[in-house]
Amino acid sequence: MSDFDVALKGAECWLELADGGRVTLQAQRWRATEPSDEVLLAHCTGPTLDIGCGPGRLTSALTSRGVPVLGVDVSPVAVALTLARGAIAVRRNVFDPLPGEGRWQSVLLADGNIGIGGDPVALLRRIRRLISQSGRVLAELEPPGAGFRRQPVRVNGSGTWFPWAWVGADAVAPTARQAGFTARWIAEAGDRWFTELVPR
Repeated sequence: MSDFDVALKGAECWLELADGGRVTLQAQRWRATEPSDEVLLAHCTGPTLDIGCGPGRLTSALTSRGVPVLGVDVSPVAVALTLARGAIAVRRNVFDPLPGEGRWQSVLLADGNIGIGGDPVALLRRIRRLISQSGRVLAELEPPGAGFRRQPVRVNGSGTWFPWAWVGADAVAPTARQAGFTARWIAEAGDRWFTELVPR
């Protein structure tokens, strides 16, 4: 069972931080697309990998547009929900072998998934091996001023602690540079922040 399964099933969800803080997850947004998602969706051209696809709202939206897309998530609940939408998904850790390595044109990191594993540089370096030479990463960021931070978290104050990270719009350029990427653009829509990263 994934730590996020409770949120995937529609329950309220929050992260307890190791420093005593608490972050509310926008889990209701994971289930249905909203206008600001278009910033990501409009730039997904060619075969697309949706990492941490959750219940598959973006995977499904791209499928309906005729974009070849594969959702990837460690949660069996997430994969089942994505399949139920008529999209394709596999249960896999992004750091494990994946289909089509080196041939993906676009990779999605929505809903803060740039924080997967607690090391955005390592995650982006892994993605660099997944995409083609002309590929891109489309990622959601924290607002400007959030900077870069990482620490252990756990869902709803129970269960296993696991590493997570947050990258603000003000910190994405140096983070991307360490992983061999350049930020092509940074944009705001619907109080959310996004970027497109391309290989240097």
